[in-house]
Amino acid sequence: MIGFEHVYSKIERYRSEIIAMQRELTARPALGPENGGTGEHEKADYIKEQLLLLKPDISFDINAPDEMAANGYRPNIVTAWNGSKQGRAIWILSHLDIVPPGDLSLWKDDPYKMRVEGDKIIGRGVEDNQHGIVSSYFAVKAILDLKQAFPRKVGLVFVADEETGSKYGLQYILKERRDLFKEDDVIIVPDGGNEEGTMIEIAEKSMLWLKFTITGVQCHASTPEKGKNSLSGAAKLIVELNTLKERFDLSNPLFKPQESTFEPTRIEANVPNVNTIPGRDVFYLDCRILPDYKVDEIIKEVVVLNKKIAKKLDLKIDVEAIHRQDCAPPTPADSPVVVSLAKAINKVTGLKAKPMGIGGGTVAAFFREAGLPTAVWSTISQTAHQPNEYCSIKNIITDAKIMATVFLSG
Repeated sequence: MIGFEHVYSKIERYRSEIIAMQRELTARPALGPENGGTGEHEKADYIKEQLLLLKPDISFDINAPDEMAANGYRPNIVTAWNGSKQGRAIWILSHLDIVPPGDLSLWKDDPYKMRVEGDKIIGRGVEDNQHGIVSSYFAVKAILDLKQAFPRKVGLVFVADEETGSKYGLQYILKERRDLFKEDDVIIVPDGGNEEGTMIEIAEKSMLWLKFTITGVQCHASTPEKGKNSLSGAAKLIVELNTLKERFDLSNPLFKPQESTFEPTRIEANVPNVNTIPGRDVFYLDCRILPDYKVDEIIKEVVVLNKKIAKKLDLKIDVEAIHRQDCAPPTPADSPVVVSLAKAINKVTGLKAKPMGIGGGTVAAFFREAGLPTAVWSTISQTAHQPNEYCSIKNIITDAKIMATVFLSG
């Protein structure tokens, strides 16, 4: 059996190939219909071509019907290489889709023309989630190029629609092919982490997005007594909603931040001119709720606060939950996936990994809801969704080594 160091050395020699793959992936924007695109087909086709070069034992597509997408579906890819032992498999799941580049004036160059600056690869999607795609691909390639056998079955899954809810991605796969995954499988989602690569995400907060519509009476600003100022009402309601932090004040050291958060975010435009008192205002509240609380508790308290402000100011206030994702059961800190990852991280980097929880949502939640313990991990620069998004070539190489270590350790 070839030693780990030979595999690590092989991965280090892939630097130019890593850059080339990132360039090809970046040039194929994979935007879902909700983000102004037609789907992930072009990127999926390229990845399938590259996977065929690695001669997988299993390779098939799971296409999710979507009338808004090109060809009427969203592509999902499953590939695997058989291991010498029976039992649990090791899966790495990355997502194909990206978010739009946003304000192009904030980018130094074309977001879809990847460029390299020293150790940085820059372009839309290079970190989120091409970092995971590339590192997992070259972890497999290094072992195969050295004619090594996998002790356990190793699978790579590439899914659509992560950025807009996963209805056509992992959720669809679990609905149609839940049999692919077993409860003792090692499942890693390389779509979150920290710059040191020591954070193994095992739990997520519940997510709740609320839309508030405040309705008053529009009038001329010089005669406020004739109207009911919806903007003033929105401002007072936002201040009142800030008391949610005091009402739900438990902390949990597994998470960072340790508390539930309740943040007003987007506000829609109301009247176009300065000298009119608005009669309708709409704003949104982003809630990230610790597992210690039920989402319905939050909604109940919000309704109470709404009624209080509505009565006080004689306004009509409607609230609507536009997105809700109750937290899934956490992955146990002593589960095989966490233990395997922690050992591999320590072997490659010498660092001690720490299981943690996060406020953001990942596709790992769908695995956990299905009874499949999953870890989210990677060594990232945390530039996802930003202008001039970048990732580190060194980090891709390090993560490929860590994944290869998990594969070979079985």
